[in-house]
Amino acid sequence: QMQLVESGGGSVQAGGSLTLSCAASGYTLSRYCMGWFRQAPGKGREGVAHIDKNSNTNYADSVRGRFTISRDNAKNTLDLRMNSLKPEDTAMYYCAADCRYCGTRPDGYNDWGQGTQVSVSS
Repeated sequence: QMQLVESGGGSVQAGGSLTLSCAASGYTLSRYCMGWFRQAPGKGREGVAHIDKNSNTNYADSVRGRFTISRDNAKNTLDLRMNSLKPEDTAMYYCAADCRYCGTRPDGYNDWGQGTQVSVSS
């Protein structure tokens, strides 16, 4: 059974850092594009970053230079290092996987975790 489980969320002050992790089970992770998405209250789900099978990365303009996505296929994990956090980064963060699609559209991804909450106070 394929499963994605996020961890590492929490509450921090603006300017702080967090690292989110996504543990994948039931996958051969190297065959999948992986992405991080977030959803703030009352807003739609938006792409934060994604990493393809060759570890090429892509970031939303709002996080580029502050966030770093990485994958470890041997450990079946996906990380998101978040630095210089801002109150507007407050959201539920989700990891997603797909063996065909690799982009910013949430509807392109087939598999999702349950999410981990990030709260940034000013």
